[in-house]
Amino acid sequence: MVFITAGIGGGTGTGAAPIIARLAKESGALTIGVVTKPFRFEGQRRMKIAEEGLKALKEAVDTLIVIPNDRLLEIVDERVPMQDAFKLADDVLRQGIQGISELITVPGLINLDFNDVRAVMSEGGSALMSIGRGSGENRARQAAEQAITSRLLDLTVRGARGVLFNICGSPDLTMHEVYEAADVIQSSAHPEANIIFGAVISPEMNGQVQITLIATGFEAAEKQAQQPQRVREDAKTIPFRPQSTDKEDLDIPTFLRKVRPRA
Repeated sequence: MVFITAGIGGGTGTGAAPIIARLAKESGALTIGVVTKPFRFEGQRRMKIAEEGLKALKEAVDTLIVIPNDRLLEIVDERVPMQDAFKLADDVLRQGIQGISELITVPGLINLDFNDVRAVMSEGGSALMSIGRGSGENRARQAAEQAITSRLLDLTVRGARGVLFNICGSPDLTMHEVYEAADVIQSSAHPEANIIFGAVISPEMNGQVQITLIATGFEAAEKQAQQPQRVREDAKTIPFRPQSTDKEDLDIPTFLRKVRPRA
């Protein structure tokens, strides 16, 4: 598994990322892009370069996670220094990579492996990777609701055809809580989504629940929704009254139709 991380919109990341990704994918590696988009105030030219770079990278990777820098403004306090804000952007990239890696490397009560990750990532296109946390009486539901809607990404889990999530809780985590969290996620995904889940028990959670979620297959759902539906044969039809039209005149331009002699 190969992760390609870059800031898209400049020269190095935009130009090199698709080339490296293509080589990694050709070698047989599961290739995942985790990149950031520039701030709007950086100008239309840089944003246009970013969009072109994202298009090229999307064709070269198995799955692409895009984090718009503008979303940082929604979660960062106004008094946070600029340098710390950019560090946060880098940390978001780290969380994305670490979150996916730990799904495979951290042993659990119900383990996930590389094949599980590949099965979901093979849906291709854009991906949602998010982490939700909850505490208190409704901790599992709270964690699930946070996970299905990431404040940092333009995507939600709605319509995803591939979903993989891992629930991590303290030893008092109940089966009912796992079911409740899974129900929240399943009800938001596509009805025919491939859903894989794992569970980890950790005393370090101190009564909290954390859910790491990956969702893919949004493009497949959109294409299916855009396909025209077949008209039912028993559908009601509006009566049609044929007008008196010469069959020879059908689909013939006016200037080519036969000139009829006047009566």
